Amino acid sequence: MSDELRAGLYAFDLVQKRAKRPPGAPDSSLARPVTKVGIVGAGLMASQLALLFARRLGVPVVMTDLDEARVAMGVDWVRSEIQGLLTKGRVSPDKASFLTRLVTGSTSKSGFADADFVIEAVFEEMSVKRQVFAEVEAVVSAECVLASNTSSLSITEMASALQHPERVVGFHFFNPVAVMPLLEVIPGDHTDDSALATAFATGRALGKTTIRVKDSASFVVNRLLGRFMGEFSRIVDEGTPVTTADRAVAGLAPMPPFVVLGLVGPTIALHNSETLNRAFGDRFHVSPSLRRLVEAGKRGYYLMDDGRPVPDPEVLAMAERPENPVELTVEQARERILGVLAEEVGLLLSEGVVATPMDIDLAMITGAGFQFWNGGLCPLLDREGASERVVGRRFLPPGVASVPPG
Repeated sequence: MSDELRAGLYAFDLVQKRAKRPPGAPDSSLARPVTKVGIVGAGLMASQLALLFARRLGVPVVMTDLDEARVAMGVDWVRSEIQGLLTKGRVSPDKASFLTRLVTGSTSKSGFADADFVIEAVFEEMSVKRQVFAEVEAVVSAECVLASNTSSLSITEMASALQHPERVVGFHFFNPVAVMPLLEVIPGDHTDDSALATAFATGRALGKTTIRVKDSASFVVNRLLGRFMGEFSRIVDEGTPVTTADRAVAGLAPMPPFVVLGLVGPTIALHNSETLNRAFGDRFHVSPSLRRLVEAGKRGYYLMDDGRPVPDPEVLAMAERPENPVELTVEQARERILGVLAEEVGLLLSEGVVATPMDIDLAMITGAGFQFWNGGLCPLLDREGASERVVGRRFLPPGVASVPPG
């Protein structure tokens, strides 16, 4: 018996039981049936969504984009993936043929006229998303749910100019869509129970772990990862070597932060950090080194050598050495990073972004791959004393995800 064992059992209970009964989900009887889906966009994320909706719901899916070439690329990607499933024996020839017929594409949104659920997966810019929803609303029925796959933007603002803002909901998937279980479901200020119930029912039908999240910048997972990545970058920008900072977070996240940066892409990481900085101020660090990385068109701080990350000396040389560098030890860096995470968890809970610490842990396990043996995040912060040091209390009572006292 150990704290890690108890944390692992706690995490297992979250994904097996709590995930099936998401707090705040309206009565499922309010959900409307979804017999056709529209997807605005035909890029990689939109194409992944098209495949998921077709496979899980078995209903027609229409993809749209600005020109025929983009539409064709998206539809071809879906068909290629279906062919791959057939080759691997994961679907029968009849099922592959059925799925292929379900997914179509067009440059016109008129195909959404009889859709019950339309989701946008376009560029992460508020003006673009508002324009898309205005165009969709002109075509669909008043009962059609409009969903946004935004990772950071306000659902309320997105819906504010629509005739029916009550049918707009955030529906934030994590990449890769087929692998990551989490789906953050975000009601706006005017979202009604029927639209929200439809979103939760659709998420369950897609096989996802659904969590209700308040309409707040970057929601839960991206906000916590933004604080984590921002403080890690701040420590490096101040003068601590990357290798020291990496050792400081060993066993905290699934992989070193700058390896995650390479997978996510510096452009998206910079956009998220800037969004959070605008929303919450300087506790979210926007790294000048990251900005230079984006301007230089680099993928990240690491190169991959036989599947292992190796620091890129050219990129490391781009980072400016501060005039008065502050070089932390591994222990100092870890204490600081755990401290800011504890602060952000405390703020998420006090702001009501999620209902309980358990929802934060479920989100970090299923959306960011945080380890079962840590219990997600909150049990680790409790175990290492960060929550009591920063917030003044544990996030979970003794014995919930740790060995009971006595």
